[in-house]
Amino acid sequence: MADDTDKESKTEEASEKKISDALEKGNVPFSREAALFAGMLGILAVLTFFVINPVRVLTTELTHFLDDPAGFRLNSTEDAVSLGWGVLMLMGQVLLPAVLVLGAAGLIASLFQNTPRLVLERIKPQFSRINPVSGAGRIFGKQGFIEFGKSTFKFLAIAIICGVLLYSEQGRVINAMYSEPLLLPSVMLSLAVRLVSAVCVATIVLVALDLVWSRFHWRAELRMSKQEVKDEHKQAEGDPMVKARMRSLAMQRARQRMISAVPKASLVIANPTHYAIAMYYDRQKGGAPLVVAKGTDLIALKIREIAERHDIPIIEDKPLARAMYDAVQVDQWIPQEFYRPVAKILYFIYSRGSHAQSK
Repeated sequence: MADDTDKESKTEEASEKKISDALEKGNVPFSREAALFAGMLGILAVLTFFVINPVRVLTTELTHFLDDPAGFRLNSTEDAVSLGWGVLMLMGQVLLPAVLVLGAAGLIASLFQNTPRLVLERIKPQFSRINPVSGAGRIFGKQGFIEFGKSTFKFLAIAIICGVLLYSEQGRVINAMYSEPLLLPSVMLSLAVRLVSAVCVATIVLVALDLVWSRFHWRAELRMSKQEVKDEHKQAEGDPMVKARMRSLAMQRARQRMISAVPKASLVIANPTHYAIAMYYDRQKGGAPLVVAKGTDLIALKIREIAERHDIPIIEDKPLARAMYDAVQVDQWIPQEFYRPVAKILYFIYSRGSHAQSK
């Protein structure tokens, strides 16, 4: 019930990110019927191209046996070994191509459906695969009934085809068994080829439908709820609340670093309480003063408070304080247009002695 309710809430098509994540985890649309169909085609190819030669050899050996049964006596170990090797060679001529062809058929079926990718996560042990509760849900759920329907269709189709072909060919088989036993291997091979061909033709419609269904079902399983879509957008663009919080923390840390730099300032230019710019000037090296802190209102008052505590000169110049606040950032040298007014202030401070405060 919970799973059904959850699926009903997933009304949105899967996003590109979710599809990409699913593919990276090895969750891809896959039709088992297409793989089985490729296997059947592989069996048909083996029967058509690789079994005929062993059948001819078997027919020849059977002819020799019927013509001269005494010639097949096993009088020594060498005879048994020779017979064993002969049987193994015949089996190898069938089994080796069968393994290669069926493996190639399965690989082609997989490549036809999806781009090959190595996904280690798919081979990791997962409890859900052996969990009887989830297993029962798969068996008795919607997908389980669909698989049951496909299996029933295949069973009935194969049973009907086999019944019709065997009934139509029974006279030929019986005739070969009693009248022409030498033809029996060829007759059985021909019957097997016809059976497999008929099964392939009968199931090709099922395979085509299953290919379409597998992709539709895969898309349906990846659908998202409206909340999941919102959450994904937040992750992609950043949660506004989190971003605001991060900005707040960054600004707070920047203010703390700025305030901690005020004690090394050489002077503070203020507008009495609304603006404050703290600057450091190295008399030995010369050059332009460096802005180490600036602020308005409460921060400006904090800068003034620290400056007073450390006997740093505070010069009140409203136009200059406001102009510099807008033009200069913290940890920047003052621009050239402020050289003259700041130089006058520095001259005034140093002419009256360091750590003098003027109002």
